[in-house]
Amino acid sequence: MTDAYIYDAARTPRGKGRPDGSLHEVTSLALSARLLNAVKERNNLEGHAVEDVIWGNVTQVKEQGGCLARSAVLASDLDERIPGLSINRFCASGMEAVNLAANQIRGGAGSAYIAGGVEMMGRVAMGSDGAAIAVDPSLAMKTYFVPQGISADIIATEYGFSREEADKLAVESQRRAAMAWDEGRFAKSIVPVKDQNGLTILDRDEYMRPGTTMEDLAKLKPAFKDMGETMPGFDKVAMLKYPHLDRIDHIHHAGNSSGIVDGAAAVLIGNAEFGKAHGLKPRARIRATAKIGTDPTIMLTGPVPVTEKILADSGMSISDIDLFEVNEAFAAVVLRFMQAFQVDPGNVNVNGGAMALGHPLGATGAIIIGTLLDELERQDKEIGLATLCIASGMGAATIIERV
Repeated sequence: MTDAYIYDAARTPRGKGRPDGSLHEVTSLALSARLLNAVKERNNLEGHAVEDVIWGNVTQVKEQGGCLARSAVLASDLDERIPGLSINRFCASGMEAVNLAANQIRGGAGSAYIAGGVEMMGRVAMGSDGAAIAVDPSLAMKTYFVPQGISADIIATEYGFSREEADKLAVESQRRAAMAWDEGRFAKSIVPVKDQNGLTILDRDEYMRPGTTMEDLAKLKPAFKDMGETMPGFDKVAMLKYPHLDRIDHIHHAGNSSGIVDGAAAVLIGNAEFGKAHGLKPRARIRATAKIGTDPTIMLTGPVPVTEKILADSGMSISDIDLFEVNEAFAAVVLRFMQAFQVDPGNVNVNGGAMALGHPLGATGAIIIGTLLDELERQDKEIGLATLCIASGMGAATIIERV
């Protein structure tokens, strides 16, 4: 089987996903095209250099509808002979784009791909596509559907995580993210967003709240308590599914949940021959990929079984992994991962995560792969694992190994 290598990883800074966010006036198409141009320029790609652009995007309506990947190619300076494929695996869409590209290369279907994703959450609202699992009663009732925030609180209840533990993790995420920016740890991957006149719109993640304290977070009300305990009463739905629970502990709020942001990320993946032909040095090998389905009600536990699966498939153990990126969709997701594998918290999300930096749904999977690679290089370590929980009960993971 042909090896698939990462030659480059780039991302935009993440803007606040609301009308006063710095990227609010930038469309998904424009942001995607600008990032594709950056990958082209950074790696001197000319002509039909890559087989395809695979682009993750979750809310595929309005300006994010159609085949946004192909539209982005045509709006960019890439050769028009390069096609485009838009995919949606909810929060893992950007990772699935990378994994799909890697597996295409490993199977001999092309020598190189650009893979990643975008989400402009301030322009195209999360949930505006009307997902069947949430709006079709026949499926919602069958699956005991509850919103993700309730699912996160179910995890906290089931596995015994307190609000204090969740808040401590959130404060630490803010501290690590601020330190990463102060020390320039993201510099290799960041592509500043500029307007048509070449003026910089955003060159730094703007969702961060450096200096956040436990006292600050203690003032926040649980975000999902009302929807759980009053109409429509999702706590009762959860306890029908899990009758051993006599309550749901609502510990999550805006401070220990992922932020709504805008952003995009791209990874250049190719075989060895591609690198030689273009004078590029591989940074890492994509060693393994995996995905799995899980319980759709508790929904967000996927990182644990998909990590078990990818380790088994690749003949590795958890001790073989030097660093971890576990998407901080909610604090309980990361707490559960660390509990399940008894990993050193100092090796998980070294530079903070989505609680501090935000979670642009379709892009995050590609973002954390790039962040993981940068950190492996910074620490001169070898193997890293990135994983995400996924809406409706799934998990995805990627193992990369420095070259």
